[in-house]
Amino acid sequence: MSTFRMSDGTVVKTENAVQSWDEDRYFDGRNDISKATGDQFTHQRLHKSRKGRYWLECWSQWQGSHPHAEWLSPEEAARWLLQNDADGLPDDLAHLESEVSE
Repeated sequence: MSTFRMSDGTVVKTENAVQSWDEDRYFDGRNDISKATGDQFTHQRLHKSRKGRYWLECWSQWQGSHPHAEWLSPEEAARWLLQNDADGLPDDLAHLESEVSE
């Protein structure tokens, strides 16, 4: 499990998330590619905090890189979930689907 300090000073822990979603991947003929990042080496996982805020956990397989996390707006979280082929949006984001997709 991971712990991150957000830009506003809030500390978030992956084990405290009430819900988490892994990025979707596709095989390009040679490698598994993250749909979230478009890269084979950088990855993301979306989390929903106990307070209902969405945050993104980011990490890379590149040597010397450091995992980090950032807050996402509800619209950004909805876009991320749709881009990563989530099985429907959570109830609190469902109303945003028509705003963020066509």
